[in-house]
Amino acid sequence: MKPPDPGPVRPVEVITLPNEVQQHDHDHHQLVIALKGYSEFSIEGLQNLIVPGQGCIVTASSGHAFNGIGESEILTLNLPNQSNLDKYTHERIEPIFNNNHYFKIDNQFQCLLQLLVKEIRQSPDDLLVTDACKNTIIALLQRHVNTEYPQKLIPRSRINMTIIDNFIIQQISTKITVAQLAGCVFLGESQFHLLFKQQVGLTPHQYILQMRFNLAKELLEDNSLTLASIASASGFANQSSFTHSFTKLQGTSPSKFRH
Repeated sequence: MKPPDPGPVRPVEVITLPNEVQQHDHDHHQLVIALKGYSEFSIEGLQNLIVPGQGCIVTASSGHAFNGIGESEILTLNLPNQSNLDKYTHERIEPIFNNNHYFKIDNQFQCLLQLLVKEIRQSPDDLLVTDACKNTIIALLQRHVNTEYPQKLIPRSRINMTIIDNFIIQQISTKITVAQLAGCVFLGESQFHLLFKQQVGLTPHQYILQMRFNLAKELLEDNSLTLASIASASGFANQSSFTHSFTKLQGTSPSKFRH
């Protein structure tokens, strides 16, 4: 899963995911299996976190977003348009790719997968090898997966706070809305507000305000900066609004806090 490439789609790829959220869709089915670290996916609003031994099915034309958390790596298998498949192959894989879902693979399959991935790493440009590995994985997938596991045990309401914090830091001198934050993690505004409060213990507005005050406190240590410039840099409408809010929450004015 990477930005669209005008070249031919490789049957199998080992990919290091970026920590920044990426989003796209493609006209072929895709099977994803986590190999290393933590990876976050949102497929047509169906969110989940996958780790080694788990994966997901992305059906053709399904919009999906994804990112790694820290150092993460995935294996992707790209399926051709079903009209190009023979009848037997189509009937064999159709149950696997009939909808978007997450799954867990058993230990036996994980051991085999490690060997296949090793071959793919050694011969990434050998289409005969990579295609054979892809077909082997798909042929055995039905017998070695549990599609019920993730829905019960993988947290689907986790918000990636690194993405949220980075966005707030980048936009802190401007007005920041809940809708903007929700869009960063591909959630609806009301759902984001509810999940955020459960996870952080503050509303998004309170959290943003807290980060504005933290920045303002740091800037107040620099006596060369005026209160008006600090207010602007921290995202307050003006010095009066900054002083009023700061005094209300901190119990002292910015000037007294500085001294």
